[in-house]
Amino acid sequence: MRKTLFTASALALALTAPLAQAFEAGDIIVRAGAITVDPREDSSDISAAAAGGAVPNTKATLDSNTQLGLNFAYMVTDNIGIELLAATPFSHSVGVKGLGPLDGKLADIKHLPPTLSAVYYPLDSKSLFQPYVGLGINYTVFFDEDLTSHRESAAGGGFSNLSLQDSWGLAAQVGMDYMLSDNIMLNAQVRYIDIDTKATADSGLGKVKVDVDVDPFVYMVGLGYKF
Repeated sequence: MRKTLFTASALALALTAPLAQAFEAGDIIVRAGAITVDPREDSSDISAAAAGGAVPNTKATLDSNTQLGLNFAYMVTDNIGIELLAATPFSHSVGVKGLGPLDGKLADIKHLPPTLSAVYYPLDSKSLFQPYVGLGINYTVFFDEDLTSHRESAAGGGFSNLSLQDSWGLAAQVGMDYMLSDNIMLNAQVRYIDIDTKATADSGLGKVKVDVDVDPFVYMVGLGYKF
């Protein structure tokens, strides 16, 4: 009898206890975690002044990089938020293909891709699982274009003055939050960002130019805190 009463009392307390609520208007959400930029680059043929224009079957390449990612979001309503994506600077190795003895790594470059998005959460705010979609605008700034010492030498092509144009583009994302407590959440998200740039450099072949659609997928996994 006592066991039955205890069980009934515990069940009643569980039913009357407040449930953790995901988001509501006015909430501020901060997320942090590992973020990877994985370029799906597609470049034009490399143009060299000494070749009289584009060199067929040449291209530029970039590798992926992982850094600390940060999200800052403000809930305008229970279901709609404004979110800013930030991160520590990403570093990529830039290479060239199709130039014969000049193939290989050209330089290391850094970039920051701050992205401002509107985010929509379709589920009820009381749901602990919160999938979302977002659409926004990205500005990518490139800096610290550092040619390798070999590339700066005559044997490596005599490259200098490497520069990459900054980029504006659209960004789309899908993600999910799972509330671990009233304030702490697990987060995972995937973005596609439209990043287009033009790289130029001086070299032993004269002025060298190439257009690159970087267009990365961006993956992030981490934790968040709701204020």
